[in-house]
Amino acid sequence: MTASTTSGRDAELEAARLLLAKLGVSPAELLQPSAARPATPTFREYLPVVRGAVGPGTARAYSSYWNRIEQQWGDRRLDDVKPSDIGGLVEQVKANRVVRRNGRSGRGTAENLIAALRCVYNHAVADGHLSKDDNPALKVAKPRRLPSTRGALADAKLAELNAAAATSGNDPELDALLLRLHTETACRRGGALALRPVDLDEEQCLIRLHEKGETVRWQPVSPTLMQYLLQHARERGARPSDQLLRYRNGTSVTRRRYDHLFDRLGRLLPWVATQQVSIHWLRHTTLTWVERNFGYAIAQAYAGHTDGSGEAGTTARYVRAKLSEVAAALAMLTGEPHPMQ
Repeated sequence: MTASTTSGRDAELEAARLLLAKLGVSPAELLQPSAARPATPTFREYLPVVRGAVGPGTARAYSSYWNRIEQQWGDRRLDDVKPSDIGGLVEQVKANRVVRRNGRSGRGTAENLIAALRCVYNHAVADGHLSKDDNPALKVAKPRRLPSTRGALADAKLAELNAAAATSGNDPELDALLLRLHTETACRRGGALALRPVDLDEEQCLIRLHEKGETVRWQPVSPTLMQYLLQHARERGARPSDQLLRYRNGTSVTRRRYDHLFDRLGRLLPWVATQQVSIHWLRHTTLTWVERNFGYAIAQAYAGHTDGSGEAGTTARYVRAKLSEVAAALAMLTGEPHPMQ
C-alpha cells in the first residue's frame, strides 16, 4: 500500500469517527445486532386506533367502509395489501352497493373507499408502521369526480318548497324554520345541527356556525329569523349549551329529519323527487343569488369559504369581504334591514 493510499484511508477513518461522534454513536454499538422491528399490525388491530384518532365527522363518513375493510381483511397486516388488492376490493364494493336513483355507477362508493383506506394508511405512516413509499392506497387513483347535479332553485320552486314544508308533516313549524335557516345563511346541515342558544347574538342578529373542518364563523340573520330561533329554543326547552333545533317533545333533531322532510316533499312535489333535491340545494340557491348580485368575494364570505385555491382563491385574499357586506347582501335577500348595515 502506498503512502498516499494510507493517508487517504486514515482521512476516511477520521471522517467516520467524527460523524459517529456527532451522532452520539460508539463503534461498539455498531457491532450490536439491531433490534427486531415489531410486526406491522393487522387491520383488526389497527382500525380501532384510527377510529379513536379522527373526529366524529370523519368517523361517520368512513365507518361503513372501515367495517367492510375489517370484514374482508381483518387478519391481514397493513403491509400485506397491494394496490391490486385495493382495486379488487373497490370493484367488489361497487358491485354490491345499494343502487340509488341518483347514483353514478358507484363512483362515489369507490372514491369513499379509497379515501377511507388512505386515512388508515396515513395514520400508519405517521405512527411509523410503514414508510410513505410503502403506502399502497396512494398508488390507487380515485375516480374522477363528475360535476354536481345540484343547482340553484328558481324563485317559484323555492316558494313551492317552503309552502309544502309549512303545511304538511307532523312538525311544520320545525320544517319551515329549517328551510328559512338554510336559505338565509346558506349553512351546511352540520352547521345547523350544531347551533346552540349560546351561539345567538340577538343584538347584532348574528349566529355562530360550527361547520366542517372545525371552522367557526359568525353569520348574519334577519331580525325575523333571530326571533324565530329564540322562540324555538324557549318553547322546546333548549338550554344555553344544548342543541337548539328540537322536536316538540324536546328531543334533539338529527340528520334523519332532513331525510324525512325531503322524502315527504318529494311525494308532494314530484320535481323534488325527480331531481333528488336536498337541503344542500338551498346553499346553491342563496350563494348563486349573492354572487350574481354582489360578486364573488361576498359570495365566498357568505359561504364561509376560507381555503380558496387557484387564481381566484389567491385574488380573494386581497378582496376579502367584510361581515357588514355579507349583512348587506342578506338584507336585500330578505327585504329586512340588518343591525350591521
